[in-house]
Amino acid sequence: MVRSRVLNRRRSTVVGLAALLAGVALTGGPASAAPATRTGELQRTAQGVVDAGAVGYLVRVNDGDRVRTATAGLADRDTGRRLKNKDQYEAGSQTKTFVAVLVLQLVAERKVALDAPIEKYLPGVVPNGADITVRMLLQHTSGLFNYTEDAGLISQALTQPYTPIAVEDILKAAFSHPPNFAPGTDWSYSNTGYIVLGELLTKVTGQPVTQLVDRRITRPLHLRDTYFADPFPGTIGPGYAHGYIADLSVDPPEYVDTAGWTLSWAGSAGAIVSTTRDLSTFYSSLLAGKVLPKAQLAQMQKTKDDIEEFGGFGGYGLGLYWMETPCGRVWGHDGATLGNSSTTFTTADGGRTYATDTTTRLYAADPADPRLETFAFAYSEAQVTAMCGMFGQEVPSAVAKVKASVWPQRISEVGPLGFTSGGW
Repeated sequence: MVRSRVLNRRRSTVVGLAALLAGVALTGGPASAAPATRTGELQRTAQGVVDAGAVGYLVRVNDGDRVRTATAGLADRDTGRRLKNKDQYEAGSQTKTFVAVLVLQLVAERKVALDAPIEKYLPGVVPNGADITVRMLLQHTSGLFNYTEDAGLISQALTQPYTPIAVEDILKAAFSHPPNFAPGTDWSYSNTGYIVLGELLTKVTGQPVTQLVDRRITRPLHLRDTYFADPFPGTIGPGYAHGYIADLSVDPPEYVDTAGWTLSWAGSAGAIVSTTRDLSTFYSSLLAGKVLPKAQLAQMQKTKDDIEEFGGFGGYGLGLYWMETPCGRVWGHDGATLGNSSTTFTTADGGRTYATDTTTRLYAADPADPRLETFAFAYSEAQVTAMCGMFGQEVPSAVAKVKASVWPQRISEVGPLGFTSGGW
């Protein structure tokens, strides 16, 4: 039985990639910028993630000229159904970009002010709400304790996966802990802030987030396979990629199917279900200026860049962050639920995109187990291959030759795809 002990509680995707990139100098551009035939490498690295222990992995890359995809593994271990690139999956914290867009749309309509205190919209709901602004909640500078680090709530989500958790209970758990710092004085990833923002959206519009996502984002952009799960996914049959909790430290590895579990615990911090195609369209349209007015998009891209967790390779805006890769700068967000870990990024003009999903999260792994290191490298290689493929470039030789020595100290600290506050 997979143990409920978590591997870690810090950001995974960004920090893991930062650890990889720390082994090379990101100056002067990539070592090789020749256009690449990416499909073969995309498929090889996708299969590498599955061979390392994931149940499934899929990737979609648009380099501005053509779209390439690669898919490996299963969508459902019980039935043996193969994973398809068009399958829906839980997108986790990519939900934050959707929620930030909704808030900024209300800002454009002058129904919400970015620098107004949350107390103005939700009186008496948030402790010290008079000093916490909407912007702080969007940018993770509120100081609010991250509810996904509350042991009781996590235990409930894992042991009662079919029982919805009310927003009131999430906030009660979050506010039972003291804040991490005074509002606006530091940065700390907080899912709590986005649960509060979901309440703000409902209070101001009179509509639940699920309807707002549909009416204001998915229908206008024709995102036919994207929705806000409330409180369960709509279907987990064909066309849906099951997520899995995995323990690779035992032999044979253990997997627990999380498909159909409630996403109520994630709510407006992480309950979007989507596909690589839809998410690519969403982020591409956003950065191309088709979703928000110019002024609000500029606010969204005002980033805090002195964030330790980004390792000097990125900065966080309002539900959106930038990251420096070996082949160029990208914008987007990562996300994870109990059984999935995903990323979607685009170029600054929205012209190129890459999206991935790993249908497996590692839990209860021994940080010293070599299988964990193997998984970390397979995942990172697949990510870098996709991000460079987006730019039509080969993976720089300096990155391809990064040795295992980059990882040991990072694995014990953050893991490659552990149970993290950032991924939720």
